[in-house]
Amino acid sequence: MSVLPLVFTSGWASGINAYAVVLLLGVFGATGLTDDVPEALQRPEILVTAGVLFLCEAFADKIPYVDSVWDTVHTVIRPVSGAVVGALLAGQSGSLPELAAGAIGGSTALASHTVKAGTRMAINTSPEPFSNIIMSTAEDLGVAGILTFAMFHPEAAAIIAAVLLIAGLMVLCFLVSRIRRFRRRRAQRREEKRLAAGVGRRPD
Repeated sequence: MSVLPLVFTSGWASGINAYAVVLLLGVFGATGLTDDVPEALQRPEILVTAGVLFLCEAFADKIPYVDSVWDTVHTVIRPVSGAVVGALLAGQSGSLPELAAGAIGGSTALASHTVKAGTRMAINTSPEPFSNIIMSTAEDLGVAGILTFAMFHPEAAAIIAAVLLIAGLMVLCFLVSRIRRFRRRRAQRREEKRLAAGVGRRPD
């Protein structure tokens, strides 16, 4: 069976939480749940490092504006992680060229990272912090659930990931247009107030 669906799903998940992907795949391989995970992801030092970084992300990802800073730092890390994981999975199965798998995993991770980072920036315009916590928790649970589902039903999981990615891109475009419209209206109101203040002044 081709490893392409798992590469795509892991790439999508890496764009949201790369450390969770490495940790989960490593645990799945180490416990014998699947034979598709390469030994490199099952090494104890990799699992410990991924676990520590996952806890750091789980904390930072729930704090308004801190999450956006964290996303900015990971603009390169997440796509690279998706590419590396995809290449490793392809090398393990031998059913897909590693270079092609890396390109698929990396580009998918970049797309899902763009959705996540852009959505978080829009959410941060809200004054309350609960939306960040809810969104972060939903993302973590979604990554864990879909990646686990991919171990048993890779094609179905890839379809779900593709639907979520497309829906996320559509939502992001909608949010960007709304934010731009809001900023234009605010700028117009400020200009109107400035002109009104200038007209209301009497010459000395």
